Amino acid sequence: MAFNLSTLPVLAQDGSKTLRLPLLRGSGNLDPQRYVGIFAVQDMIFDPLVQYGPGGKIEPSLADSWDVTPDDISITFHLRPGVSFTDGVPWDATSMVWNLNRWLPNEEYRWLQVAANYKSIEVIDEMTVALHFTKPTPTALTELGYVRPVRFLSPNAVDETGLYKTPIGTGPWIVEREGPSGTDLVPNRNYWGPKPELDRVSLVVIPDGMSRISSIIGGEIDAIGGKFIAPISPQEASTLNRNGVTVVTETGTDTMVLGFNPRREQFKDIRLREAFNLLIDREGIAKVVMKDYAQPTMNLYPEVIPYSGTRHPVPSRDVERAKALLEEAGWTGEGTRNKDGMPLNVELVISEDAVAGSRALGEVLQAGFLEAGIGLTLRNVDHAARHGDIPEFKYDLSLFVTNGAPYDPYNTLGLMFLSSVEPGTDGKIYEDEDLDALIQAALGAREGERPAAFQAVSDWLYDNWAIAPLFHGDRIWAHSSRIKSFTIPATEYEMPLKSLSL
Repeated sequence: MAFNLSTLPVLAQDGSKTLRLPLLRGSGNLDPQRYVGIFAVQDMIFDPLVQYGPGGKIEPSLADSWDVTPDDISITFHLRPGVSFTDGVPWDATSMVWNLNRWLPNEEYRWLQVAANYKSIEVIDEMTVALHFTKPTPTALTELGYVRPVRFLSPNAVDETGLYKTPIGTGPWIVEREGPSGTDLVPNRNYWGPKPELDRVSLVVIPDGMSRISSIIGGEIDAIGGKFIAPISPQEASTLNRNGVTVVTETGTDTMVLGFNPRREQFKDIRLREAFNLLIDREGIAKVVMKDYAQPTMNLYPEVIPYSGTRHPVPSRDVERAKALLEEAGWTGEGTRNKDGMPLNVELVISEDAVAGSRALGEVLQAGFLEAGIGLTLRNVDHAARHGDIPEFKYDLSLFVTNGAPYDPYNTLGLMFLSSVEPGTDGKIYEDEDLDALIQAALGAREGERPAAFQAVSDWLYDNWAIAPLFHGDRIWAHSSRIKSFTIPATEYEMPLKSLSL
């Protein structure tokens, strides 16, 4: 759909507070048990039991409080009283259990530990519900703070066959209009928490990045940002800065990682993995490719992720040491190195659709590897092809992005490293039986044991040069002078509305 400025809401002259934000695409099917709608729009409408706060702190939401058994096998939730869905249906044990039964017992949701380990639901009274698991599930509270599939909707939001028909939640916002060109939301005046100070949020679909940049510079929209909302590249952030638009950043919650295909024979040699790591100029990538909107790293997770571990030193680029390692591993010769007649040519799968900026990053890596006699070719694929090739290990090298908050530290390790779990659409960054044991111990560790358990995983990855972490990209938002107070939200799955004022 072509972007047209006439689709943007005209500011009222009566002093009403309408916030105008762009979306990459239409909000889509907002059923919180489907993986279709825009996360941040679903978050405005549907509340969780518990909320993921800054730094991974679990805060009350529809559950006022909770009790976890010492063995992490059961959680008893004390539900928040006096809450109703926007159609008047009360929030209580009945509506909670109805929601949980929509997804919790189903096979397709077993990527969540709360679903994989689900045993039963116990209704204790009208406002008290216990969840019981088959084994310790220390990830449960974190998972219950996700946007989907764990959010709660009114039983009236589905038709007589149980199919979703309309977005009715308990959240602070109500959908007034939704269509291909955008979504308008108005405040839920009966909301149980802090009432929205805005009169309306108008979300307009602007698929093209340059059009979004032009719109905020021209004053047609008020803010822009969010990886899954309307992302800003480092280059675009620089443009906005030059044009006097306020740019707000903070350390991101995910990590860009160069991954070696663990099923390729040559990458089973630690010397090769170390050599590739030493040929990467992480400082240069952060400065030149990411325009200083990134922090170089050798860690899987940034410090803002719980149990991210001590910071491993970022190695300086060392071409001579890399060459020596390659020689020691049997890769010799002038020009492109070879071993037993096989040239050291590797392929890096890139996808601008799936990993923005991957072409520029690939070209920097390509030049750096060439200095040591490694031939690197770039294979550019679209989003769908990447999600087909990577899980089938049809690559030598690939760029991966960790899941970030609120999903980590659990999800990236459980889905993208643990070899006993089938590769999802994002594939495997690395796999090894020795690593599996450490990951299993971390995922099942009790609260006091978790720092050491996750540290053991971090140290193993570092000591074995198993992966090549590159950087933690900054989270970037920008806003116009209409906005007087702005804070980047805790995760990429939320709108920055909680502290925003006009």
